[in-house]
Amino acid sequence: MESKTAVITGGAGDLAQAMVPLLEEQGWSVLAPGRDELDVTSSASVDAFFAQRASVDLLINNAGVTADRLFTNMTEVEYDRVVDVCLKGAFLCCQKVMWLMAKKRSGHIINVGSFSALFGTAGQSNYAAAKAGLMGLTKSLASEYGGKNVRSNCVLPGFLETKMTTGLLSDSTIRTAVLQMHCLKRLNTVEDAARFIVFLDSMKHVSGQVFQLDSRTSRW
Repeated sequence: MESKTAVITGGAGDLAQAMVPLLEEQGWSVLAPGRDELDVTSSASVDAFFAQRASVDLLINNAGVTADRLFTNMTEVEYDRVVDVCLKGAFLCCQKVMWLMAKKRSGHIINVGSFSALFGTAGQSNYAAAKAGLMGLTKSLASEYGGKNVRSNCVLPGFLETKMTTGLLSDSTIRTAVLQMHCLKRLNTVEDAARFIVFLDSMKHVSGQVFQLDSRTSRW
């Protein structure tokens, strides 16, 4: 049986590292490049990385970065950096694999989004905008390429305890406020988020959807 290939961007991150063994257990050949190997903000880097791949069956756009600051104090550099990594990077990677998937008439793109896109977190206008755009990109790709049997979904994993959030959650006041936003008064875990994302690929009739994995609620 031919081995399937999965690519996880932002491969050095905690969520990516949790997904790798789960996919490998299911027989996937998994590539989880860090920024040195795949800089998603650079079209040249993206071109070079995917030029070496004859086939990609699953792309998980996991690369992300934050540069939180109140809107009027946010610099153009901070805004561009977050949008370039979280949204433009996904666009560049999706465009490369879509040629391969459409030709094969099989493939799945999973974009890792954020609740900030729904809630509009104060101090995260750049991040919220980028992740909202990612949700729109997800739905458009599902509409455009469903006829080619290529799926596209978006997962909002929740406020996870990762290297990216360590500094924030170490502040007891902020941690308490974050927990109060959750109906269950607890955070999702990296391990549970990874299991859901891997399971989602097995749901062959699901595309164009956004899945939130914690207990925060928002308006319809």
